[in-house]
Amino acid sequence: MLEILKAILFGIVEGITEWLPISSTGHMILLNDFINLNVSDEFYKLFEVVIQLGAILAVVIMYFKTICPIGFGKTKKETNKTLNLWGKIIVACLPAAVIGILFDDWLDEHLYNSIVVSLMLIIYGIIFIIVESKQIGKRTTKDLDKITYKQAIGIGAFQLLSLIPGTSRSGATIIGGLILGLERSIAAEFTFFLAIPVMVGASLLKLLKYILDVGFIFQASEVILLLVGCLVAFIVSILIIKFLMNYIRKHDFKVFGYYRIVLGIIVLLYFTLIN
Repeated sequence: MLEILKAILFGIVEGITEWLPISSTGHMILLNDFINLNVSDEFYKLFEVVIQLGAILAVVIMYFKTICPIGFGKTKKETNKTLNLWGKIIVACLPAAVIGILFDDWLDEHLYNSIVVSLMLIIYGIIFIIVESKQIGKRTTKDLDKITYKQAIGIGAFQLLSLIPGTSRSGATIIGGLILGLERSIAAEFTFFLAIPVMVGASLLKLLKYILDVGFIFQASEVILLLVGCLVAFIVSILIIKFLMNYIRKHDFKVFGYYRIVLGIIVLLYFTLIN
């Protein structure tokens, strides 16, 4: 029961931090240090990634009409628009997908540490504040179908930065979207859609590595932890996505920049001075 409660807490943190541009990695590092799941290191690495599928399912359900090319009485023109959107999503995902697959082990070994995470939290927190304060980028793209392939490729390049732990995938792509001219809500929505292939791919990659290292062997308790974490992440993600979209219609992203800086300092102090 205690481990299930821990899985619920992990699901809550995942559901909140995956969509807000504040780095799920930074929060997971802190949470795992305070509330450690009583599982093997191999299973925890799998758990941490696979519960993201719950968060992804929230996006799929909430935006199913937007991302599904058929049904819902869509005309041929509307279907083509949806297919065109998916073309841009795929183009934007390719750089991170290729580099991520090739250097996944190296990135985990050399960059997955508290110093890198805390520095990235602080650096990109400052960038968020600067981008919003200086209004960098002409926010003229106000519809998803108006996003150009050039903008999609550019956002994909920014998504490469998220391979560094602590950067935040949503943070990197939102910053990229704002600089490249997307209006805040459009930058956020495109970021949601980019997460679908990226996070599904990352989960499958971790699952494959787990199977190769350990075998397709799961205890009943481990399956329960995965299901609980995914379900909680799904429910919380729906609430957070709704909150974020309502929030950015009236506010900018600076508050998240300040939060990142504070969290980055906390992580840095905790792991260098206290731990």
